[in-house]
Amino acid sequence: MRPLPCHLSSDNDPLSRYHRWKANLRILEVSEVKTVPYVPLSHPFVERLIGTIRREYLDHVPFWNSVDLRRKLDDFKTYYNGYRVHHALDGSTPNSGAASEPKRKTQHYGTDWESHCGGLFQLPITA
Repeated sequence: MRPLPCHLSSDNDPLSRYHRWKANLRILEVSEVKTVPYVPLSHPFVERLIGTIRREYLDHVPFWNSVDLRRKLDDFKTYYNGYRVHHALDGSTPNSGAASEPKRKTQHYGTDWESHCGGLFQLPITA
């Protein structure tokens, strides 16, 4: 189990000024870091993730309502964390962990392909 975070990044929404919100943060011993108003680039990691989801997935997939969008985002989350390799993780996936699973190597791919996110992404199945 992962330890609780020490910091929480939040915007300047009026809801975060309520007594219960502040009391929960105090009980959990979490300090709140506020964003700079009207400056979306103050959180580059969140902005990069939103951009990745938008560029790689939502720009290519129509959705009809909030239920359909949530289902499709869950599919993309499964693909992104479980199958898509990340350069920053040295070719591993976030779910695999560095030592638990071997990295995907291109020379061991067969001719079969595995489809993800309704056919938008295809990855070779390792032989």
